[in-house]
Amino acid sequence: MRLIGHLENELRARTFGNYLFVQGIDNHLEFQKDEGWAIWVNEEDKLDQAAKLLATFRENPRDPRYQNEAKSAAQMRTQQEKEDSAHRKKVRTRGQLFRSMASYGFGPLTFLVIVASVAVFILSRFGNDVEPVRGLFISEQLGGNRNFSMMLPEVRHGEFWRLFTPILIHSTWLHIFFNMLCLRDLGSMIESRQSMGHLALLVLVFAAASDFGQYYVSGPGFGGMSGVIYGLLGYAWIRGKFDPASGLSLHPSTVNILLIWLVLCYTSLLGLRAANTAHAVGLGMGVVWGYLSSLGHH
Repeated sequence: MRLIGHLENELRARTFGNYLFVQGIDNHLEFQKDEGWAIWVNEEDKLDQAAKLLATFRENPRDPRYQNEAKSAAQMRTQQEKEDSAHRKKVRTRGQLFRSMASYGFGPLTFLVIVASVAVFILSRFGNDVEPVRGLFISEQLGGNRNFSMMLPEVRHGEFWRLFTPILIHSTWLHIFFNMLCLRDLGSMIESRQSMGHLALLVLVFAAASDFGQYYVSGPGFGGMSGVIYGLLGYAWIRGKFDPASGLSLHPSTVNILLIWLVLCYTSLLGLRAANTAHAVGLGMGVVWGYLSSLGHH
């Protein structure tokens, strides 16, 4: 889903949205206080066509053909709603399964990851018993071993999930609460503006990289979503900065708070045992990924 531009007048924006719909281009409108009515196109492969149609519309928005197409759009939408309603009676869609979460802004994948993390937290007796979740740690080998041929013996013997599952382990109520709060916002934003598959790829890559970095520096006794959180932060922050049309945006205060927290975790002021390497690796990868992915959309 991509932003193709803005129109100041709501009536014209809705007329143009209907015109796009008749041309077979799914879209939706969103009011933005400083810019006016944003026009989002759902399918990437129709962006160029939609952008050209918007440029033509701006030249002569009073052209009668737009009003005529708007009437056709109303009929088409009514017919589509009837077809969708009939289909929903037969099939339970993903939207229906997660309808109860919609008011909270959860994306489906984000919600599932949060549920998995909470389940692991409960299984570990709220962080007090690692025995039931021992198989989720990146390794059970005590201490760090920087000889690559000796590292991650379980992973080398086929337990590949251990590269990713440490992100589900949390040790305290505050630990899981703040991580899940951040994941809800960052994950849902990326999932809604881009796709579930893209979020899944980001989470898996950030998890593996930050977990391995932390293991290399301090050994296997760590857990938490923080490396992924900082990866998603870096990605959304930089992608939104260099590619505003991506729809990703973070308030500067959000970025500042999380960066200040990262720095504080490196000091002894908070008295915390934080996975600092995972934070740094995740943030660094997110920043680089966000910048590189923005290059093709300038």
